[in-house]
Amino acid sequence: MNFALAKRKSSKFLVAIIFLHFAVYATAFLDIPIARQIVGFFYFSFVPGFVIVKLLRINELDRLETIVFSVGLSIAFLMFAGLLINEFGYLLGFSEPLSLIPLIVILNSLTLVGGIIVHLKSENVKLFDFKTKLFPRALILTVFPLLAILGAMLVNAYGDSRVLLVLLLAISVLFIAGLFSRKYLPPELYPLAVLMIACALLLSSSLISQYVVSFGSDIQSEYLILKTAQNSAHWNSATSFAGDTRLQRLNSMLSITILPTIYSNLLNMDATWVFKILFSLILALVPLVLYQVWKIHVGRKYAFISAFFFMAEATFYSEIPGLARQMVGELFFALLLLVVLNKKIKDSNKVTCFIIFSAALVTSHYTLAEIFLFFIFLTSIVLLVMKRPSRNIKVGMVLLFFVLMFTWYIFTSNSSAYNALVSYADYVISQQSEFLNPASRGETVLRGLGVESAPSIWNTISRVFAYFTQALIIIGFVGLVTKRIKIQVEKQYMVLSVIAVIFLGAVILVPGLAKTMNMSRFYHILLFFLAPLGIMGGGVLVGFMSKRKQEPAVSILLLIVLVPYFLFQTGFVYELAGSDSWSLPLSLHRMDAYRLHRSIGYIYSQDVFSAYWVSANVDVQNAKIYADKSSQANILMSHSMIYPDYVNILSNTTRVPVAGIVYLNWLNIAKGTVAGTYDTWNTSELSPIFDTMNKIYSNGASEIYENGSLQIAGS
Repeated sequence: MNFALAKRKSSKFLVAIIFLHFAVYATAFLDIPIARQIVGFFYFSFVPGFVIVKLLRINELDRLETIVFSVGLSIAFLMFAGLLINEFGYLLGFSEPLSLIPLIVILNSLTLVGGIIVHLKSENVKLFDFKTKLFPRALILTVFPLLAILGAMLVNAYGDSRVLLVLLLAISVLFIAGLFSRKYLPPELYPLAVLMIACALLLSSSLISQYVVSFGSDIQSEYLILKTAQNSAHWNSATSFAGDTRLQRLNSMLSITILPTIYSNLLNMDATWVFKILFSLILALVPLVLYQVWKIHVGRKYAFISAFFFMAEATFYSEIPGLARQMVGELFFALLLLVVLNKKIKDSNKVTCFIIFSAALVTSHYTLAEIFLFFIFLTSIVLLVMKRPSRNIKVGMVLLFFVLMFTWYIFTSNSSAYNALVSYADYVISQQSEFLNPASRGETVLRGLGVESAPSIWNTISRVFAYFTQALIIIGFVGLVTKRIKIQVEKQYMVLSVIAVIFLGAVILVPGLAKTMNMSRFYHILLFFLAPLGIMGGGVLVGFMSKRKQEPAVSILLLIVLVPYFLFQTGFVYELAGSDSWSLPLSLHRMDAYRLHRSIGYIYSQDVFSAYWVSANVDVQNAKIYADKSSQANILMSHSMIYPDYVNILSNTTRVPVAGIVYLNWLNIAKGTVAGTYDTWNTSELSPIFDTMNKIYSNGASEIYENGSLQIAGS
């Protein structure tokens, strides 16, 4: 009886694989809108990894772990299978190896073959079963991302952020329900709640504008790298990018070359939406994985609260969406933590998953890989000194990660990633003479320490709540070290937490270190380790004041601190108060034009149209192009495919030579402001530049002038 049931379940698995296999072919070749994107994204982002989990017989995982491992292994599979197709596709006769036909045939076939092998080797493949009694409440949780999508659409169309304000209030109410009511938010739904909150926060930011928004980060450069690979349907690791070492460094990352090219071509999805939607969904899995990591050590409720704290910090949804490679890299960083901290996984499976996720992290984000190496290296050393070596973090694993990292960084893209690591180290060393100068730590550090004055009373209150969260982390750390925390924390996790606190101290104290990746991003990554300390700190603080009924008191304390913290971080309070705000989703309609265009990297349609005109009509390699800094760093790079070194920065002293081109964007025309590298000017101050020039393009908000004969592309 049991054998027959097992065979039936195994057949269902194989039938499901075959059905999805042909569904992918049908939706792709018939190019069925929406269905092609939904079916393809689910299939290629989950099924290959699920097959790998079953092939490796990693049966120690629970349902949530199986899901996140399947997604992580699927994305790694796309990256590395895509790399092999890219490198050896020519041998199979494919002149464009990353185009649709070779990708869909090879990737789909490998997945199907894996599914058949699983069917033949396994007597019982368990498919997921869900508790139907939780379905109504689970369905309600899916409303959060839908509200985010609707809210973003209303902001784009009408500048109306009221739906997003309601969304943020609803998220706060959901968190409060998780604190106090097992009835309204059962612990079984904590993971889904975390995922839905993450999706809502990220989509509400990423869907603002129909174009890629940089949020002051690198995504415009990453977009250029992606389009370079996609346009040729081939990734060339040796592309020089006119000698721009920063672009070469980005080009060594599979997370922004091969992975998005595969998604874009398989799903027939514009590269812009791959970054804005698909990568946001990948990043949304990070707090879910961290919830699982933390649950092992602090329990479900504290893990849920820690995940909310992690997501409440503004960097998660207002800066990381401008860093495509970090969105992918963080998933593998979190999965590696889950691998090394999960005692249930057998040694052989642990090593296999560690190798796969390590290689994926190394090829996704060089700085995150360096940080992870730092953590596991120090942890292994500390545990050896304590004479408590860990079976989860072995010296061999550390050496393997080291070899993978430096081999990839040295032998791809002219060693640009390795050279960057050396240059960062040299920069930090050179800054040590400024140890007594507080300014050497950067503005974000000074703001966090309270040295920089707050621009308004609302900013002051916001900082108070931020300081409370930091104080709770410190209290939690002290409680962990002094063993005042009642929760039994393993030595390995405790060592990682201690190293994270030391790392945070070093970023604050060591001149120049915070500037190598930005303090906000460092703090965001350190919350992978520190967020639970803040929650445990609440328990320690309450324990000092009372010995009775501590859990309700801890929940009340965390409510008082974290809900206002979340509402300030998201910009909710600033928007209601009409105060100065950096929240793009909430305050787009009233934000300062210079901040919006120059600092956040918001792009207007008129600028995109004029940038397309430049790419179609100007021989950019021979023409002298002049534009302001925002055009150079955002518009012309991502939409004209012009390397930054080909664009000269406009100023009030510019003299345009013969055959020179001047590009003016929306900020220059509509607001009369020209953004230089360090200074700004009124457009009227530059008017003498145009006295001898001819206007050759205008769409009402963007203009192009030429001096002499226009260098037409291809002429």
